[in-house]
Amino acid sequence: MPVSLDDLTTIRYEVIDPGEHGIAVVTLDRPASRNAQNKRMTYELNAAFDDAARRTDVKVIVLQADGPHFSSGHDLRDSESFDEFDTVSPHGGFDAPGQEGHMAWEEELYFQMCWRWRNLPKPLLAAAQGKTIAGGLMLLWVADVIIAADDALFSDPVVGMGVNGVEYFAHPWELGARKAKELLFTGDWVTAADAHRLGMVNQVVPAADLRTFTMDMAARIAQRPSFALRLAKESVNQTLDAQGQFTAFRAAFSLQHLGHAHNRIRFDMPIDPGAFRPG
Repeated sequence: MPVSLDDLTTIRYEVIDPGEHGIAVVTLDRPASRNAQNKRMTYELNAAFDDAARRTDVKVIVLQADGPHFSSGHDLRDSESFDEFDTVSPHGGFDAPGQEGHMAWEEELYFQMCWRWRNLPKPLLAAAQGKTIAGGLMLLWVADVIIAADDALFSDPVVGMGVNGVEYFAHPWELGARKAKELLFTGDWVTAADAHRLGMVNQVVPAADLRTFTMDMAARIAQRPSFALRLAKESVNQTLDAQGQFTAFRAAFSLQHLGHAHNRIRFDMPIDPGAFRPG
């Protein structure tokens, strides 16, 4: 069933100053679970982004998060059925046995959704505070501009779970090849200052100023002509496309599912259980 913007439970959505300079603000609103991304959050985000993209009274979109942290990644406790939602992928087969079903639903929920959001026709700004872990990185990486609080930390520890990294594998593009390898091999944190130095984030600001700074930048961008903004965004994205970004993402996604399949054979589960053993 379609998600109703009047009955959101995992995000908040509002349009500020709708009109020629309108800004749509999407807020992750599961602070008790550190904004872990479940199916409902994914489809609510998609509904909000779709609405903002289609509205003529919205020029810029802002993604932010309530609570001390931006996102703890995928919600591994999520048990809601795909039958509750209108899926966007033409593939289906989410309940198929073996790796087939697992790959189908991760493609729907993570890979294709992130690529869809990456290509929204309007500027998307993201503001991150506290910790952003694994799948939370993908929610940031779809943005055109990322602003980080000075307390922000970023990590993708899933190599410890027996796979190569999160589904939307933007690590080399966001951090450079060698830092991406270090992040993946060690699972260590990248600080806001390092993320800024490496080009993953555009600005680092005091945590208390994060939302004001982000909204001020969004308001400045919203003064620009909407069509020119779209053309500028597409020009940069097409440069990444020409460099083979989608092909690289797709190959890494396939390798992730090779890792999952290997773990199923070896451990009878899609991730290496050693990640959950102490020491």
